[in-house]
Amino acid sequence: MRTLLAIERADVCLMLVDATEGVTEQDAKIAGEAHEAGKGVIIVVNKWDAIEKETGTLEQYKKDVYDKLKYLAYAPIIFISAKTGQRVNKLFDLINHVAEQNSMRISTSILNQVINEAIAMVQPPTDKGKRLKIFYGTQVSTKPPTFVIFVNSKELFHFSYERYLVNQIRKEFGLEGTPIRTIIREKNDSKGDIQNWQET
Repeated sequence: MRTLLAIERADVCLMLVDATEGVTEQDAKIAGEAHEAGKGVIIVVNKWDAIEKETGTLEQYKKDVYDKLKYLAYAPIIFISAKTGQRVNKLFDLINHVAEQNSMRISTSILNQVINEAIAMVQPPTDKGKRLKIFYGTQVSTKPPTFVIFVNSKELFHFSYERYLVNQIRKEFGLEGTPIRTIIREKNDSKGDIQNWQET
């Protein structure tokens, strides 16, 4: 309960991993809560001084962490030692950076330039001769960055294409350390109901 309250109050959550133990079930559970809450997340691997290293040790460790926390692929990893102070100062700079990313606002015109370029590179999917049309997108909130995308048919907006568009947005704007939420809305939806809320 205390952990959930701390997550709720935070803008950026530091997920602390003991380098000698790796990612535990409890670590994964807490990280999942932070992700669902839309918080900025940094994976902090402590006791890095206690690990025997050789060429490729750090990259392999990163891969293992992301394999266990696939939904946190956007979260940066920093390796520190609280005992020796190694890279602790860099952690504060990273916290400020992720907080800025979580609060980023993107203008509608620039966002749609990126969406249109993405559509030009990879055409939207079709189903039974009907093609998905993406009319435009706009950002409606921050913490985390949340976008409404207007389409001709929600059913045609497959998860894989949504993931592609989100990846293109990340590629253009960074948004490191923050989840992105998308709301898919049909342009002819007169009620304006938000159905199909998805988090990616």
